Amino acid sequence: MSVLLEGQSVLLTGASGGIGTAIAKALHDRGAALIVSGRNSAALTALRSELGERVEVFSADLAKKADVTRLAARASAVDVLIANAALPGSGAIETFSAREVDRAIDVNLRAPIQLARALAPAMAQRGRGHLVFISSISGKVASAGGSIYSATKFGLRGFALGLREDLHGTGVGVTTVFPGFISGAGMWADTGLTLRRGVGLRTPEQVAEAVLRGLERNRAEIDVAPVAMRAAALAAGVAPSMIAALQRRLGSREIAAALASAQRSKR
Repeated sequence: MSVLLEGQSVLLTGASGGIGTAIAKALHDRGAALIVSGRNSAALTALRSELGERVEVFSADLAKKADVTRLAARASAVDVLIANAALPGSGAIETFSAREVDRAIDVNLRAPIQLARALAPAMAQRGRGHLVFISSISGKVASAGGSIYSATKFGLRGFALGLREDLHGTGVGVTTVFPGFISGAGMWADTGLTLRRGVGLRTPEQVAEAVLRGLERNRAEIDVAPVAMRAAALAAGVAPSMIAALQRRLGSREIAAALASAQRSKR
């Protein structure tokens, strides 16, 4: 059920920056043909120019149902889906408008589900394929100021695990990747904030490596985070109140407030 990318076709959402760009480069280096999707057409065109052949640009806003439908139709024959596009969704619930809540859910959860619904049956019929969902450590550990974001990322994890079971034995794999704080590019890097000393960062390239590992080994879940963060994610599944108390002592509320302020315009 592993995927060798040479000659394979891949749909990658959220490819216009951050983690998506690193994933696109890693896939292209392995010989994949890419359909790269995002809202920033100029950035996608620049990525295509950088990578060269085997790259098609498809501009789409995944908060719009019609765009999701168009994208699914164009990518109906791909071998691999990598659902990477996401909105931050940071801030206390009362600071969100109804539209902002819907938009976060639509982009982070609804669109990946709809794309998988559209693409997975053909993969199963062919007896090969893979679906990769980029979640977040916030999809395993909830914290202050992250209720909306965690709702979408916890939901994505549950969907992916259930879908993996549905597709077991069909030749189609499902992997979920859980990045922690990422340096250099992406949601955290874009804020310009700094973490407390001792809180480790990972790079977009390490997320891309995790995607490749998931494809090649059909791993169900891969964390891209320091050991302490991975341990906290594991413990949160058993003792969430204990982990929440630890987060508060480590200043999670202050970090959440700064994060929400920095990401407010991206909702």
